[in-house]
Amino acid sequence: MKTSPAVALTTQPTKAFNSRESVLLLLLKLRTFIALILIVGFFSITVPDFLAPGSMVIMVKHIAINAFLALGITFVIITAGIDLSIGATLGLCGMIAGWLITKGIVLPWFGIAIFPSVWLIVPIVLLIGALIGAGNGWIITRYNVAPFICTLGTMYILRGAAMLTSGGETFPGLQGNPQLGNTGFDKIGAGNFLGLPYAIWIMVLLALVIAYIARRLPFGRQVYAIGDNERAAELSGVKTRQIKILVYTLSGFCAAIAGIVVSSQLVASHPANGTAFEMNAIAAVVLGGTSLAGGRGTILGTLIGAFVIGFLADGLIMMGVSEFWQMVIKGIVIIIAVIIDQTQSRMQQKAAVVAQKALIEEAESKH
Repeated sequence: MKTSPAVALTTQPTKAFNSRESVLLLLLKLRTFIALILIVGFFSITVPDFLAPGSMVIMVKHIAINAFLALGITFVIITAGIDLSIGATLGLCGMIAGWLITKGIVLPWFGIAIFPSVWLIVPIVLLIGALIGAGNGWIITRYNVAPFICTLGTMYILRGAAMLTSGGETFPGLQGNPQLGNTGFDKIGAGNFLGLPYAIWIMVLLALVIAYIARRLPFGRQVYAIGDNERAAELSGVKTRQIKILVYTLSGFCAAIAGIVVSSQLVASHPANGTAFEMNAIAAVVLGGTSLAGGRGTILGTLIGAFVIGFLADGLIMMGVSEFWQMVIKGIVIIIAVIIDQTQSRMQQKAAVVAQKALIEEAESKH
């Protein structure tokens, strides 16, 4: 059957509108990659040696710290949650590593202290970070506490605990003592493999593992399902409570990795380490296209977002921009990222409506 003139008139504007929307939506989806190219291009022109291999390695080494936190919190945000405690988890885990290296595990009943090797210290710290994250997830799911409130409270608890471990002082000299057999911690932050720091290799490995989980394993699909519609996911058989606990566990685990690397690079642990790092991590995730409303986001986008934040911060420092202006610029970037995220969400909803309308018109034209 031929399409009537009336139907033809209605379908042509719909197709044109859909085409314009598609182009703009594609640009919004590629915004992080476009921003990265613009930032690198700008600083390569304005800052001498910005693209020099030595400078790039140093900057990527800095970016790795934020990437650890951002990769860990991506799943949390995809489930429409938030974790404000990752910076404090970083600080406390670093202090625990410093405590184990400098003071050891004291056994007052026997009047001795055991100094574990680095190969034991690292798993202990990672386990503690994971348990902190699991605790957040358990409180949120068991008592239906808003993630923002729960992790805000945890942040204060962890900061206080980090201060209590040393009375607010620093644990210096984390190289260890050869006589105690606990040397090698500083190698994590200072060591290299094939000319690149260990931190960069850890970042790449962590990103690959989490990306594999997100794209290939049922767990990843369930995380997206919860963020898209938690009630529907639960009715379809997804164990939402267990999944949400696991995503917060992963967030704490990644924060512990960052705590170990930071303390190793500084060869010292300070309870204030990681202060406000959660803001940079959240900014990287949102810049990377993960929706704060949940259900949408990619690990590659988060990684690119971390590079955008890192190159922007280091580029401003190399240009000699005041620290105060750096804070202002970062704040503006975060606000713009959220606005763009909301714009993308609205456009995707419009695109879905237009597509549905086009299907209806096509079906009507055939009858």
